[in-house]
Amino acid sequence: MNQEQLTRMRDGKGFIAALDQSGGSTPKALLLYGVEESEYSGEEEMFDVIHAMRSRMVQSPAFSGDRVLGAILFEGTMDREIGGMGSAEFLWSQKKVIPFLKIDKGLADEENGVQVMKPNPGLDALLARAAAKGIFGTKMRSVIKLANPVGIKAVVAQQFEVGRQILAAGLIPIIEPEVDIHSPQKAEAEVLLKAALLEELNKQPADKPVMLKLTLPEVDNFYSELVSHPSVLRVVALSGGYSREEANARLTRNNGVIASFSRALTEGLSAKQSDAEFNAAIGASIEEIYTASIS
Repeated sequence: MNQEQLTRMRDGKGFIAALDQSGGSTPKALLLYGVEESEYSGEEEMFDVIHAMRSRMVQSPAFSGDRVLGAILFEGTMDREIGGMGSAEFLWSQKKVIPFLKIDKGLADEENGVQVMKPNPGLDALLARAAAKGIFGTKMRSVIKLANPVGIKAVVAQQFEVGRQILAAGLIPIIEPEVDIHSPQKAEAEVLLKAALLEELNKQPADKPVMLKLTLPEVDNFYSELVSHPSVLRVVALSGGYSREEANARLTRNNGVIASFSRALTEGLSAKQSDAEFNAAIGASIEEIYTASIS
């Protein structure tokens, strides 16, 4: 593990850019970027277009390690090049941005008010490949829709089981049990989630820390015990469908939590913008999210 990256992720100021839209979410991301589905044909062309978008973001002068601590990549992005070098290598060597990799294979069908992760039999091989390409850590997502204690415990148990597999491969896991912002039991689910997370964290050695990626809570500073826990490297927040304005406002009220935004980061960017317009737009977005993350 890269000790410079570890120290930077623990103590650095900034946020994590989530650039990891997968096959299912890519058409929507491209539509928000001003690219209609009629402008590409098939999955291969779609991923070419989204890679061009991500490359444009990463290569912008505004996207640098002074405000962006890390970036989460889709597997296809990791396997491609930016600026003539591997994407992870470019991020760290050219931008001082710590590279992460999305490693889950999507969500299982809802059961007990949650969606756990689908099985991932090729994970060990993927982790070895990621480490060889300079990836620092990983991200994996589950979804909680209802305040069901059985379901929430299942989500957290699975996340930590896989998280320990990731730690054994020399990478830092970002554990992401997302609470759906539209859940009619959001606050109640967050109470159950915090208890389940603390139960697992209290069994986790402090020299093998994890990161947590959580939905911004209904009660301000609700996750302060997680932020200060010795087995937590960093707590980051997903935007979860909130607008950038709403996500930043909520983030500002949660001390010690930093952003890991996707849609809220790319809001206002367009393929049709000139480079000057694009760089100004992403610069403004980064500045707003950075300010909310350090407040």
